[in-house]
Amino acid sequence: MGFYKNPIIPGMAPDPSIIRVDNDYYIATSTFHWTPAVQIFHSTDLINWRLISHALTQHEVDLRGTNTPAGIWAPHLSYDKETKQYWLAYSHMQNMAGREFNSDSYAMYADSITGPWSKPIYLTSIGFDPAIFHDENGIHYISILEWETRTGHQAPGNIVIAEVDLEHGGIKGNWHRVTKGFTTRGCAEAPQIYKHANYYYLLLAAGGTGYAHGVEIGRSKNIFGPYEPNPTGEPIITSSPHHLFSLGDPDSGHFEMYNPHSVMQKAGHGSLVETSNGEWYIAHLMSRPLPGKKLNPLGRETSLQKMKWTAAGWLTMADGSNLAKLEFEGMSNKKHVVQDFALSDIKDNFDKNNYDCRFMTPYREQKQTWTNTIEHPGFLRIYGGNSFFSQVNPAIMATRATSLNYTVQTAVRFSPNHYSQTAGLGLYYDSNNWFYAHLGLSDKEDVTALKVLQAKLGERIDDMFIEVKIPSDSVELKINYRLGIAKVFYRCMNSHTWQLLVDGIDVSYLSDEGVNGEPGEVGGFTGLFNFIGAVDAYQHESYADFDYYKVKNHME
Repeated sequence: MGFYKNPIIPGMAPDPSIIRVDNDYYIATSTFHWTPAVQIFHSTDLINWRLISHALTQHEVDLRGTNTPAGIWAPHLSYDKETKQYWLAYSHMQNMAGREFNSDSYAMYADSITGPWSKPIYLTSIGFDPAIFHDENGIHYISILEWETRTGHQAPGNIVIAEVDLEHGGIKGNWHRVTKGFTTRGCAEAPQIYKHANYYYLLLAAGGTGYAHGVEIGRSKNIFGPYEPNPTGEPIITSSPHHLFSLGDPDSGHFEMYNPHSVMQKAGHGSLVETSNGEWYIAHLMSRPLPGKKLNPLGRETSLQKMKWTAAGWLTMADGSNLAKLEFEGMSNKKHVVQDFALSDIKDNFDKNNYDCRFMTPYREQKQTWTNTIEHPGFLRIYGGNSFFSQVNPAIMATRATSLNYTVQTAVRFSPNHYSQTAGLGLYYDSNNWFYAHLGLSDKEDVTALKVLQAKLGERIDDMFIEVKIPSDSVELKINYRLGIAKVFYRCMNSHTWQLLVDGIDVSYLSDEGVNGEPGEVGGFTGLFNFIGAVDAYQHESYADFDYYKVKNHME
């Protein structure tokens, strides 16, 4: 037993879907415009989680041109005990302009959680956040949000359920509209079905993805309803337990619901799991804003809360409240479990054929034609691509930021011969918002120099007065990030002393609320990444060799 700290998966790990198979626990999370898509984490104790694979790795989806925060949304894991197969449902959000939210939903199956997964099976385009329920009688159902676009109708729409054809795709029969939510918070989405004590329980996310977010629940004897709302009339988990009437609001940040007494904010979008000894937990998303600000650089992270069933058959937090906590009680049959926070640190010397699986790429797929450890053993070679403003082919290898206080460091060798060729280290949110310390040609084009470049809300910010000559074409770079402020250091090869390149750069805008997402949206909801990368808008021929990459988290 014991108490453990949230988040259990720090950094961008939103919309967690949790399952147990025997004594193993798995969580799938959203990845949006990042590839490979759909992160899958594993644990045996619910405390320590490790990324073990991604689900979409075989060209199943093309995310080039994806606007923030569209892409791959809300994956849902399930396990069919009859066939002993894992199932994964997900939405590909392709358009959010005009509040149309055009999304196609698919399902995949595999005999192993690490794949190989089947080709995607098309399910529907009615909305987003699909979940599959395998009933005891062998019938399979899909629950999803039916997105509402009609003027004068309550947004975002109805939660609908139908029998699903997992063999051929699509649904059987008709959709059944079952609810628009179980509280007055509105914006009901992410419906998931569970069966307990002869009831079907429908778990929903509510209140929007901002500070009013929460988890709510209803139940029915019939899978198609009618569903009885939780009698409290409030979410069973939230960071902001004050009553809110927000019906008809399709989604918003709800900044008025920010809870000044809580480090954890935005708790919501949960998924339920029963342990082997009959205890219950919910994995849910959360955020940690910068102190004194309503900016969340780390995006939405994954946390855990212990739950219990009341005598009346309703689910509640173990302490009887509905306020999400930064600490949770561990399983009673697990003794002396140590929470290993070092799992979030990264150190890759690129001395193997495969680099760290935590590297992700915005928009484009990772391919050996532009990033590999084969051509120069002991280094990660990255061929320059489009500028980082591109949503098509930027050459970026990135990892999720998992702390509000950390250091990211690398060593790079690069010999540019045109002013549009660069390589270096940086911080990245999306194509419109990033910070980049890089090698490139000096302004006079006579020597390699170290410079900085920044993108903020789509504006290119070039500090022409920061230029340090690097005659060896090799340099170590280090960025210290603390609470939204960045310092950049460099060290020439054969030197033991770090030199300050630039100090006090405000990069707090690299956060969910600080970026310019789709028109009508409150920024994004993905999260900050650290990256190494290269640009070649000349001939796409130059490359950079990175000797190592490491991220060290510090006490916050």
